Amino acid sequence: MIEVRDLVKHYGNKHAVNGISFRIEKGEIVGFLGPNGAGKSTTMNMITGYLSATSGTALIGDVDILEDPIAAKKNIGYLPEQPPLYMDMTVREFLNFVFDLKKVQLPRKAHLDEICELVGITHVADRLIRNLSKGYKQRVGLAQALVGDPEVLILDEPTVGLDPIQIIEIRNVIKNLGRERTVILSTHILPEVQAICERVLVINNGKIVADGRAADLGARVDGVRRLNVRITGDVKVVAPALRTIDGMKNVEILGEKESGSCDYQLTSAPGIDIRQPLFRKLEQLGSAILEMRDAGASLEDIFVKLTVEEDVPAKGGKRARKNKEDKQ
Repeated sequence: MIEVRDLVKHYGNKHAVNGISFRIEKGEIVGFLGPNGAGKSTTMNMITGYLSATSGTALIGDVDILEDPIAAKKNIGYLPEQPPLYMDMTVREFLNFVFDLKKVQLPRKAHLDEICELVGITHVADRLIRNLSKGYKQRVGLAQALVGDPEVLILDEPTVGLDPIQIIEIRNVIKNLGRERTVILSTHILPEVQAICERVLVINNGKIVADGRAADLGARVDGVRRLNVRITGDVKVVAPALRTIDGMKNVEILGEKESGSCDYQLTSAPGIDIRQPLFRKLEQLGSAILEMRDAGASLEDIFVKLTVEEDVPAKGGKRARKNKEDKQ
């Protein structure tokens, strides 16, 4: 578990991180997003103990990273964007080196064999790291983060530079690791966050500007929630029934895409989940859902609105006046 309370980091007059707070429980995989200079890397460096905070607290489990850094760091596995590998070592030699460096007390061979199996590098364990592909080097970097069986994993751009097959493989590894650990995933690849993470934290100008599921953040940006649904049955019966569901704002008929069914876009008010009442209503009608997907704002749209658009001054501000002057 990670808990951050009112964390602040100043560089002279610059507020890199300005009083952020959040909590991540065991078993959560959280995407940590932010534009360049937003304070994302600074926050991660304070959580890992690489940087000290100006004020505030970062807890790993129940341990304050500043008060007892050694105990806290024993529970952290960190994979930076460029994995810290020794190219002239074999994979096995490197993991044994990391094992000694971390002063791990677990049974050495069984522990390292388990890690190699988990990240899929058993068959390359005796090869020199410099001779591995980028994908396997990334796996070795992930393996070193797992040495000591830490409860918290902090992964910075874990799939950068990988080919599509390698990306899918690393994503699957991260998903499996997140079942029993707390994982923070920092990435600029927004579809990756949607593919791996249950929750998203967005930081901008040193402050947390959003925290929640991507679908919920989409509702916040759009002001409504939308679902695209394919439903069996006569549209003249189904459509009016859908409009009677509590919280339903709009039912748009998109047309027949499959015989015996019709596609609809259903719009509900923010914070209202219409899926369960939708199922009950269709059960009464004897209709079925053949397909359903979220039709709200994409994560890219959400990211832009929460970061770029928040930086634009209000109408009539300095930037607006400058644009007016440029046109004259």
